[in-house]
Amino acid sequence: MDHFLYRDGALHAEDVPISEIAAAVGTPFYVYSSATLLRHFRLFDEALAGTDHLVCYAMKALSNLAVVKLLGEAGAGMDVVSGGEYRRARAAGVPGERIVFSGVGKTRDEMCLALEGGIRQFNVESEPEMRALSEVAESMGVVAPVTVRVNPDVDAKTHEKISTGKAENKFGIPIARAREVYAEIAGLPGLKAIGIDVHIGSQLTDLEPFRLAYQKVAELTEALRADGHDIRRLDLGGGLGIPYERSNEAPPLPLEYGQMVREVVGHLGCEIEIEPGRLIAGNAGLLVAGVIYVKQGEGREFLIADAAMNDLIRPAMYDAWHDIVPVREAEAGAVMTPYDIVGPVCESGDTFAKGRMLPALGEGDLIAFRSAGAYGAVMASEYNSRPLIPEVLVNGDQFAVIRRRPTFDEMLNRDTIPKWL
Repeated sequence: MDHFLYRDGALHAEDVPISEIAAAVGTPFYVYSSATLLRHFRLFDEALAGTDHLVCYAMKALSNLAVVKLLGEAGAGMDVVSGGEYRRARAAGVPGERIVFSGVGKTRDEMCLALEGGIRQFNVESEPEMRALSEVAESMGVVAPVTVRVNPDVDAKTHEKISTGKAENKFGIPIARAREVYAEIAGLPGLKAIGIDVHIGSQLTDLEPFRLAYQKVAELTEALRADGHDIRRLDLGGGLGIPYERSNEAPPLPLEYGQMVREVVGHLGCEIEIEPGRLIAGNAGLLVAGVIYVKQGEGREFLIADAAMNDLIRPAMYDAWHDIVPVREAEAGAVMTPYDIVGPVCESGDTFAKGRMLPALGEGDLIAFRSAGAYGAVMASEYNSRPLIPEVLVNGDQFAVIRRRPTFDEMLNRDTIPKWL
């Protein structure tokens, strides 16, 4: 569910007409619903009610400071994968004890940053990383709390570019080697193992891969405890999918996911962490674009929008589907036209959709890409020297620009021409 609905023929974000935002900030832009972000966070929090748990929002999905602050003030922890994301979380007021640091390539500088600023745990992913972290922590006179990310070799049955838990993926340590790795950690002076971490992929629409992975984690927990390790926390990752195509069957609900977690690992008495990103942010955002031209091609019509692949790269990168709707609701019985919806970037890959059925549209009309809150703005670039587009946050009948569109001068002035030119 989201809070983007038609009222009197006009698409609204909560109580604000999309056309009103477009008039104020220009197109294209991203708009996020506070009510949807909070609702989705609370669905996860409620799904694990009765267990000791922390929902850590995966910031890589959408990391604007206003969004992070909104969720942090609601009680969310944060899952970060870089020093930059860690700085964002802290700048948004999230305390270090609610920040989990994931990622395969943490640098010593990033380790130092988190140890100085406060950290809930590091999810370590390799032996070289854990040895480096021990050295950094020991040099600072502290002990770093760690979990080991284990790779359970479970096929998440998702897109190959967002699968993370198979043997050929770069993430984690093979679960078969986990006991020897934890034994090494026990001998490292700068580390204290407190739990286990696992993550198998993103946009999962079936609970069975989760169940298989978590069963392996439960068995490993008991084995590590038998070896004398104090395993008291399980970081179960994220990955639950969202319905990008409204006509498709909906993925499992957070409540169903929470029940499965209880069934598989509830008997262990561990604190549970989960790291949802897409399901919290995905349906909480729209990309709104204007129509530049409608071009007649060979046997097709191209709707050329002012948004492009540099603004929303998911269709070009993943062949991802986004429902696309007119901001002005089609009248009952309106004739629908198939459009290939494309952007102005000089790439054939700058194609959002082919043959989408929409009411007749023309220059200046507005369209909205649904489910664009996750992996939209965070993956944007300035390709073709196109400035990054604004982000807008709505709260009831209010809206605010939470990242403005830079000017061309600001974009150009970041470059420096050497003196010899």
